[in-house]
Amino acid sequence: MFRERIGNGSRFCVDWLRRTEILIRNERVGGRLKVFVVLASCVMAPAVLGGCGFIPMAGPASIDVHAQNTATLPFAVVKLDSNVVQALAEYEPTGLPGVFTDARPPAQIKFGIGDIISVTIFEASSGGLYIPPEAGVRPGNFVNLPDQSVDNDGNISVPYAGTIRAAGRTNVQIQQDILERIKNRAIDPQVVVTASQQRSSLVSVFGEVRTPVRFPMPASGAQDRITDAITRAGGISAAGWETWVVMERNGKRVTVPFANLVYWPATNIYVQPGDRIYLYREPMKFLAFGATGTQGEFNFDAWRINLAQAVAKAGGLLDVQADPGSIFLYRREPRRVAEQLGVDCSRFAGDFVPIVFSANFQDPAGYFLGTKVDVRPFDVLYVANAPQVDITKVLAFINNSVVTADNGVNLVNDFYVARANSRLH
Repeated sequence: MFRERIGNGSRFCVDWLRRTEILIRNERVGGRLKVFVVLASCVMAPAVLGGCGFIPMAGPASIDVHAQNTATLPFAVVKLDSNVVQALAEYEPTGLPGVFTDARPPAQIKFGIGDIISVTIFEASSGGLYIPPEAGVRPGNFVNLPDQSVDNDGNISVPYAGTIRAAGRTNVQIQQDILERIKNRAIDPQVVVTASQQRSSLVSVFGEVRTPVRFPMPASGAQDRITDAITRAGGISAAGWETWVVMERNGKRVTVPFANLVYWPATNIYVQPGDRIYLYREPMKFLAFGATGTQGEFNFDAWRINLAQAVAKAGGLLDVQADPGSIFLYRREPRRVAEQLGVDCSRFAGDFVPIVFSANFQDPAGYFLGTKVDVRPFDVLYVANAPQVDITKVLAFINNSVVTADNGVNLVNDFYVARANSRLH
């Protein structure tokens, strides 16, 4: 009867209900006392032991967490003390996950198909290949050729020099090629090649920026980095701690928190031609359940926060409900960190181990420890109920049930009394 209802409860709870069932079957108790015994047996044991789950609760009982009582996913419990705090600080990531590793220096600008090129040719005196004799002597004997686009074959055409390869080459390389072809025909020629319109070596910045922009790749001497490109787009439009940067380069994508670009200069790499930089907003959050002032999902509103700040953001501890000695922080730690914390990792598979850190805010020093442990994105904060809260729920439930049963008995008695009176009359 009762044994089928409790499922995988504690052994003590099972034994308690078995003894109660025998007692009732033997009819050693009766009436209202039987009701009380049944209700007390079904509810009081799980209230005290936290194993059977008859009582409404916001989460697991603290005794179940400490005992690692689970039939699904195994986890380890680590008590938060100074040694644990020191070990976590040693292995704590100095930055948020994500780093740009392509640290090449800024590339020289090379022309591509569609770029508009301007060519200027100088000669030492008139009467040469490009300056007619009747032009006389004038300051700067030069001729500006009409601007032309790099064609689909990657070439441009220069009079008396023929077809010149432009795609994939720098302006200096094109200048030297033209000069080599006309040096024996022109009078001491000099050539200047510039980009009139740059249409191939572009950098795009869009998303959570004030002015999305696509701009020509700056000269290598400018040494523009990712933050410089973002500045060209008017800067970020959201808070830095909730902004993420996606870099697409050569068919690959990498995502990095904007904060890493600021705090870790090595991540703020040089932009390259063809880069696409996308910024989006995703606040870092943690989850809070149990006997906190407010349950739900909470934004960090900062680059990082500690455990004490997380408890405060969740509304603190409910004075009439929370057990300050049972503050739990759920997260997965790398296997090497778990081993450093003294966890037996032989029963865990994979590179990460589920760990519940247990903090005691009833100890005055617990708050100091709480300020030394950083909360990571999507950590779960759980505050257990104090044991007497569950007992109070049990007693209230039993009282309401006994009153209900008593009212039922009175109704039945009234029915039979009324029926007997009707027969007499």
